[in-house]
Amino acid sequence: MKNYIVLGAAVCLAFAMTSCKSSESAYKKAYERARAQQAQQEETVVAQTQQTQEFVQQPQQVTPVQTVTTAPVVANENARAENVTLVSGAGLRAYSVVVGSFSVKTNAEGLQRTLNNSGYQAQIAMNPNGMYRVIASTFDDMGSAVQSRNVLRQQYPDAWLLRK
Repeated sequence: MKNYIVLGAAVCLAFAMTSCKSSESAYKKAYERARAQQAQQEETVVAQTQQTQEFVQQPQQVTPVQTVTTAPVVANENARAENVTLVSGAGLRAYSVVVGSFSVKTNAEGLQRTLNNSGYQAQIAMNPNGMYRVIASTFDDMGSAVQSRNVLRQQYPDAWLLRK
């Protein structure tokens, strides 16, 4: 009787040890899905870039110049002051326009690539809390930074000013 109990316990233990393995195929499927999504995003960016190049290469008709009025720059615009360190890019000036903030560096790099493909010289900076700030443009004076932020808000509604 004692032998049957020991044998039953051994079978249960063997069954428990073999059923607790993690499935490598599940990880592989998730990895392949992420790679396919990344490839699709890159194809979309390439297609948009080609469309932009075709648009630029087409001859344009000359139209009369229209006067565009912009809102006056208010001297007391809010600019958030942060002590950031440059992670990727040429260098920061006194005022920068932030269009994205991420806790994952890969996400910040994706937005940086998108901005670079759109003609900006995007940069990534990290604040002391570990957040990656994606900066579309940087300026020495606040007036230029405010104008750039206002333009960028058409595509990035949450764009804000960062004071170094």
